[in-house]
Amino acid sequence: MNQKVCHYQFPKGFLWGSSTSGPQSEGTVQGDGKGLNNWDYWFSIEPEKFHHCIGPETTSTFYTNYKSDIALLKETGHTVFRLSIQWSRLIPEGIGQVNSKAVAFYRELFKEIKAQGIKPIVNLYHFDLPYILQEKGGWESKEIVWAYETYAKTCFSLFGDLVDTWITFNEPIVPVECGYLGHYHYPCKVDAKAAVQVAYNTQLASSLAVKACHEHNSEHKISIVLNLTPAYPRSDHPEDLKAARIAELFQTKSFLDPSVLGVYPDELISILKEEDILPEYCADELAIIKNNPVDFLGVNYYQPLRVQAPRRQKEQPITLDCYFEPYNMPGKKINPHRGWEIYEPGIYDIALNLKENYSNIEWIVTENGMGVEGEEAFLVDGQIQDDYRIDFMANHLIQLHKALKEGANCKGYLIWTFIDCWSWLNAYKNRYGLIALDLETQKRTIKKSGYWFKALSQHNGFRK
Repeated sequence: MNQKVCHYQFPKGFLWGSSTSGPQSEGTVQGDGKGLNNWDYWFSIEPEKFHHCIGPETTSTFYTNYKSDIALLKETGHTVFRLSIQWSRLIPEGIGQVNSKAVAFYRELFKEIKAQGIKPIVNLYHFDLPYILQEKGGWESKEIVWAYETYAKTCFSLFGDLVDTWITFNEPIVPVECGYLGHYHYPCKVDAKAAVQVAYNTQLASSLAVKACHEHNSEHKISIVLNLTPAYPRSDHPEDLKAARIAELFQTKSFLDPSVLGVYPDELISILKEEDILPEYCADELAIIKNNPVDFLGVNYYQPLRVQAPRRQKEQPITLDCYFEPYNMPGKKINPHRGWEIYEPGIYDIALNLKENYSNIEWIVTENGMGVEGEEAFLVDGQIQDDYRIDFMANHLIQLHKALKEGANCKGYLIWTFIDCWSWLNAYKNRYGLIALDLETQKRTIKKSGYWFKALSQHNGFRK
């Protein structure tokens, strides 16, 4: 029996593209004027923590190869490209003098993207704090908030004639969890009160950037990118349901609500107050957050969060597993290379949540992708035959298409990422790109998925 083939057509003007970040793609060239960021410093003192001791100085050499790389964007059907400015490249000391070489690089970069008929969406911060500001307390310090506001205003002034769509932060909950409740981002502290202060200061900085963007040009749009990972309870038992609700409070609503609605959830405030870990704040700061919601939302989705009630009593220091624990659901579909669950309906659930609870705010998928280790095993006649990545994208797009038919306000789909890139402690362990990168020669080769993505973009849909 022949299986029925369905045609999934997306709305006119739907955006197709990919995302990357400066610290994961640009690399460092001697004499480029870039300052140290927190990743550069951490690698300099503990290189063994990074997969195969590969640090951020090389990455995928986008700084020197951006023109040919942008041509590959065109060749793979991009109509939009999300990238980031490195604060440490533009303002090496975090505050003060601007690096003229960085200004020239980013201006030429944005011009080249636009010349290819591709829309740039530019992120101001992707986990890369200038290290000199980390020495001053990092995001625990209000001083960094004002430094970031100045940095954002500098970007709007320098590049606002070329860029009309901005992002304040990428996945701001990740540095909170990984840097202040774990050991995966510098400064590797476990301090719940510091974590809460970092989260609050980051939100305040984001709202200040929104305000500055609108003051610079009221026609420009600005967003925040959040990894809106739905939390699914192990069972309908009240304690499991409570664990899932609190997981979403911490990991989703802690930035989603203030960014979109302008206020923090009452239940989250109550928990922080009960634990005596409320951040230092004032009424004027809360008014800035209240009065400067984002114009649209960027959503990153890779896998669901499955949780159960915690099995141990709360103790010091306070950590997230005092409130919920991961649940390893039997029979789940999984990416065996990355170890992450593949659950396509999660993207549909995100869409309905935004429609029903956040005024159906305009949004785009800013990251969705599949990392594979040892991808050279799928090399045939010089090309990576990554049908698994094509299936991953198609199956998520089917769920997104379903949500669009039900009125979701999604305007685009961006894959992570266009060329295999360096990824924090994992370096090049897992490959995500539509284009393969040979680390020794820096040769780029379009994978099978890259050509599929081009057809997807050209037809504004696909058949499956």
